[in-house]
Amino acid sequence: MISNEWVLKRAIYLAKLGLGQVSPNPMVGAVIVYNDKIIGEGYHQKYGEPHAEVNAINHVFKKHKNAAELLKKSTIYVTLEPCAHFGKTPPCADLIIKHQIPNVVIGCLDPFEDVNGKGLAKLKAAGINVITGVLEEECLALNKRFFTRVLKQRPFVILKWAQTQDGYFAPAIGNQQWISGQEAKRLVHLWRSQEDCILVGKNTALADNPQLNVRLVQGRNPIRAVIDQKLSLPNTLHLFDNSTKTFIFNDVLTDIKDKTLFISIEDFENFLPQYILFQLYLQDIQSVIIEGGTKTLQSFIDANLWDEARIFTTTKIWGEGKKSPNLKGDLLSQDKIGEDILTVLKPADL
Repeated sequence: MISNEWVLKRAIYLAKLGLGQVSPNPMVGAVIVYNDKIIGEGYHQKYGEPHAEVNAINHVFKKHKNAAELLKKSTIYVTLEPCAHFGKTPPCADLIIKHQIPNVVIGCLDPFEDVNGKGLAKLKAAGINVITGVLEEECLALNKRFFTRVLKQRPFVILKWAQTQDGYFAPAIGNQQWISGQEAKRLVHLWRSQEDCILVGKNTALADNPQLNVRLVQGRNPIRAVIDQKLSLPNTLHLFDNSTKTFIFNDVLTDIKDKTLFISIEDFENFLPQYILFQLYLQDIQSVIIEGGTKTLQSFIDANLWDEARIFTTTKIWGEGKKSPNLKGDLLSQDKIGEDILTVLKPADL
């Protein structure tokens, strides 16, 4: 007999296939089981399109001529509480009730105020047997971005940088000099395809002239953002090429020019990270990678506004330059990526 945990692991795997495609919605996977056999499965594939439960039920109908009867004797496993409200699509709880699926196993509840127990209550009111909290920690971790945005009214913040073995972040004179290897670069481009936005400071934009896209992998480009207080960056930079939406945080102008959005922040000297994250939240940004420079990264660290730090350390020794940000946190993982070491940290209080 297959266990609830085994099936939920499959649902989690499916849900992860939607990474980078469903924001600001959560990633969700669903698996339907009859007599210890999977008869249908699905996941939320793209924002605005059918949810995981819809795709799983449709899969049953596609595979089985007697789908309606099978569903009446089945269990549907879902990583997140089925929605109970009309959004881009109809409520999934209503769909489960409509097809008379008698058993529902849920990984974790949805903190979004339009759901938050309402889907669970609707299912139980219809006489459906509901089990919750199966692999709850794993299901919560799956949607760390979504839960951060809903509960903290800000995006999930990922800090990322590369440093030499002796702790230097950039050359002292400010010109571009690569630290990490090709394997690390490809991984960073994969990360960019998975997150909503990528942010850099003015000095990084000037020194590196970054494109902030996903040239080395297949996937969607993130929204770009740069901090440029007095709008002094030249419009010849890649950031102004109109290839994708770009936010310019400044204290001069609020305007839209093609795909460039100028967002004015009145008080640049106080609470700048908070203001930036709130503006990104208002733009439905669920996650942001902060790639530099040192001043920008340190400002978010000092404000305790980060959720994960991904740090590449190389074998190179410079002996001088700009020191890496000062960060302390709990170790999540440490792996070798090519010749580099990738250390992933989380805040100590999480």
